[in-house]
Order: sequence, then structure tokens, then C-alpha cells
Amino acid sequence: MEEEPIEEKELEEEGKETIEELDETEMLKQQIKEEQEKYLRSLADMENSRKRMQKEKHDSTRFAVENVIGEFLSPLDNFENALSFVHQASEETQTWAKGFEMILTQFKGILSTHKVTPYTSEGKHFDPHLHEVLEVEETDKYEDGLIIQEFLKGYRCGDRILRPARVKVAKTPKEDEEKTSLDENNNQGEN
Repeated sequence: MEEEPIEEKELEEEGKETIEELDETEMLKQQIKEEQEKYLRSLADMENSRKRMQKEKHDSTRFAVENVIGEFLSPLDNFENALSFVHQASEETQTWAKGFEMILTQFKGILSTHKVTPYTSEGKHFDPHLHEVLEVEETDKYEDGLIIQEFLKGYRCGDRILRPARVKVAKTPKEDEEKTSLDENNNQGEN
């Protein structure tokens, strides 16, 4: 009978060792799982960083190109304005002007390639995001806030405004404003 208790003790010790091994195995599995999650998070962080850097590089390149193009807009406008008077020039000058018109067309093609487009403002309502007011004219002929003359074309590249249009805006004369407000006050007093 003494042998049996020894076997039972051995079995209990083996059982304890097996339980300890199972616990250690579970701990190792848990560590592996945690390390895999850390690894996957690191990969995701690296991919996000790569995408962010790529986007920043693309944006900075786009803004640089837009800034350079923006600097060329005024000389192109002057070039275009000069060519608008060609019909008053001699035949020889008109022949030269045709060559310059072709060059101007090439410049406009380059602008178009970079999605830079002019927009017209005359006849539209003033928008501070699109227009810069150079002059205000008090008049009854036009609605208040209507653009009656465009001095310089505006340009945009996609949604971004490269250069706002410089315009003259109509304003209701003060006499009419005062008369309107007096009429409104009188009408309110009668009610």
C-alpha cells in the first residue's frame, strides 16, 4: 500500500506540472498575440505615415506650381491686353501679332493643363471669396451688389482661387436708401 501513495504523489506532481505547463503555454500564446497586435499597429502607423507624407508632398508641389502660375497671370493679362489693340496697327504689326497670339494660345494651353481657368464676374453678384472690389458706383441702373465692370479676370485652379477678379460693384444711392428706410418707418408707424 505504500507504493500506491507514492504513485498518487507522482500523479499529483505530474498534474501540477501539466497545469503549470498549460498556464505557461497560455501566457506565451497571450504574449504572441500581443506582439502580433503591436506589429500590426506598427505596420498600420508606417503605412499611414507614408500616405500622409505622400499627400503632403503632392500638396506642396501643387501649391508651388499654383504660386508660380499665379505670378505669370499678370504678364499674360498684359500680353492679352496688348494684343487686343492689334486691329488698330499696321499690316506688318498685325502679322507679327498673329505669331504672338499663337504663343498666347500655348500659354493658355499650359494653364488649362494645370486646370487653371479664368472666370468672368461681370453681371454676377459680388462674392468676397471670388472678387476684390476696386470701385463702388452708386447707381439706380443696377441691383445693389451687382458687378458692373471687371477690371482684371479672376483665375481658379479647381476649388482654389489663384487670383480674385478685380471689379466695380453697383451700390444703391444713399438718397434711395434713406427714402426707402423713411418709407418703411412711415408704414410701420401707420400700422
